[in-house]
Amino acid sequence: FISVTGRFAHWAEQCDDVDLEALVNDMNSSLESLYSTCSSQQTESAPLLHNGQNSCSHHHHIQHNQACTVHKMSILFLLCRRLQVEEQQLRTSSLPAIPNPFPELCSPASSPVLSPGSLPPREPSSDKYIVKIFSEDGIGKVVEIPADMTARDLCQLLVYKSHLVDDNKWSLVEHHPLLGLERCLEDHELVVQVQAFMNSDSRFLFRKNYAKYEFFRNPLTFFPEHMVAWCQESDHTIPPSQLLQNFLSTSSCPEIQGHLYMKEVGRKSWKKVYMFLRRSGLYCSTKGTSKEPRHLQLLADLEESNIFTVTLGKKHHGAPTDYHFCIKPNKTRGEMKELRMLCAEDEQSRTCWMTAFRLFKYGIVLYQNYGVPQQTKTLLSHFSAPVRSVSENSLVAMDFSGRIGRVIDNPVEAQSAAMEEGLVWRRKTRMHILGSHSPLHHSSLNSVIHIAQLWFYGRITREESHRIIHQQGQVDGLFLLRVSQSNPKAYVLTLCHHQKIKHFQILPCEEDGQVFFSLDDGVTKFTDLIQLVEFYQLNRGVLPCKLKHPCTVVAL
Repeated sequence: FISVTGRFAHWAEQCDDVDLEALVNDMNSSLESLYSTCSSQQTESAPLLHNGQNSCSHHHHIQHNQACTVHKMSILFLLCRRLQVEEQQLRTSSLPAIPNPFPELCSPASSPVLSPGSLPPREPSSDKYIVKIFSEDGIGKVVEIPADMTARDLCQLLVYKSHLVDDNKWSLVEHHPLLGLERCLEDHELVVQVQAFMNSDSRFLFRKNYAKYEFFRNPLTFFPEHMVAWCQESDHTIPPSQLLQNFLSTSSCPEIQGHLYMKEVGRKSWKKVYMFLRRSGLYCSTKGTSKEPRHLQLLADLEESNIFTVTLGKKHHGAPTDYHFCIKPNKTRGEMKELRMLCAEDEQSRTCWMTAFRLFKYGIVLYQNYGVPQQTKTLLSHFSAPVRSVSENSLVAMDFSGRIGRVIDNPVEAQSAAMEEGLVWRRKTRMHILGSHSPLHHSSLNSVIHIAQLWFYGRITREESHRIIHQQGQVDGLFLLRVSQSNPKAYVLTLCHHQKIKHFQILPCEEDGQVFFSLDDGVTKFTDLIQLVEFYQLNRGVLPCKLKHPCTVVAL
């Protein structure tokens, strides 16, 4: 027993170098030798004892010693077994996690990652997921997000990391290039859940969307009276507040109706049918414009579907017009036979159908999403500057005119310094573009100063400008400038007004040897395009509306 306990003490000091199984075997052999030694001693001492009473007491003493020895050895044995189990658990828990190749075999409550020490099961930890976001120029950025991150939270994270202005106009777009489908995620949607049902070729895009909640500001523009059923039944015009209230209230039963072209399943032909959009789903009438239940056929359930814009041209699907959209089930990988392809007569009708689909599906949640940035704007209304990202708010105005820089505390002085710095930057930009030693004329300077602006897109086609306006939301005042295709010396202002895209040519005119730019045949002249844009941002002039929202393409 002393030899075994000595070995155990030596193992306690050097536990990393001892094999526990060998130690247990050694203890078992020591126990057997101890039994044999005690029994031999009892046999040899029997002839030497002549008193029966002494022999009996000696026999009981030996049995007591054997029992104590067995009890102590059993305690050591159990202790060694417990240490062996703890050592095994410590080794397995330090191993790296192995991705589960069969996540569908796991229970919903378990983690999608298998760990060697997963028995008994543990509570799932806050897992991180990898999401790749692409900008319009095709450059992607990998972001690690938690499972409960919404689309709005991810947009704010990208705004912060890219040092952009947080004007609550950014959106995350679910894009399917092979199908030619895309939609803007709602602010409350979980990004990880949406990514789970996307194909390998699908991706997330980060872009501006000025029209996400525009229907809350101008509802009459989005919902014409001839398409809203209860507007036709009333004798007077519905006010905008009541119009939205009826859409958001669950007690009311609004209905969107009208003709749509529907692509027949498995065929290339399109059929014009009369449709009804309600909270319960999208229906088509099998008999003219009849609303009777026996004549209505359910085409899509709003709770189980999402609505997408079709980015491919009408020639790809053989659509009768350019204003087509699609209803796609949520839990499908997007085969063409599962898509419900639809086509409207004009842009206003398509916008009405798609906006009503969102309102019927999400209801008051959309208004809550719209109210969050409005509340933030109200809290920050006492600031003269727009809401900026955290990195921009950490900047302060500095004066480096002296030997030592100083912080400008006076807001008036800081504003004048910023204006002066802007003028200096403008002069430096001119010299940087043309070179400080270039003997070019002043008109040449004015003809290239605009190329660094976000709203200038260079040599793009008319169709490409339409696509960019569609992507960033067809709201009043959305604009961009491009080089004219018909006149290389002229430019074109592409402007959206009342969901229609219009083009205005900017012609150069020369006066006293100096070149100017004008939109109204020389009545109002500007030395460069930056001055022209700044003027029409403050004055409507000959345009149908002021320039409000520049089309912006940002690289992540």
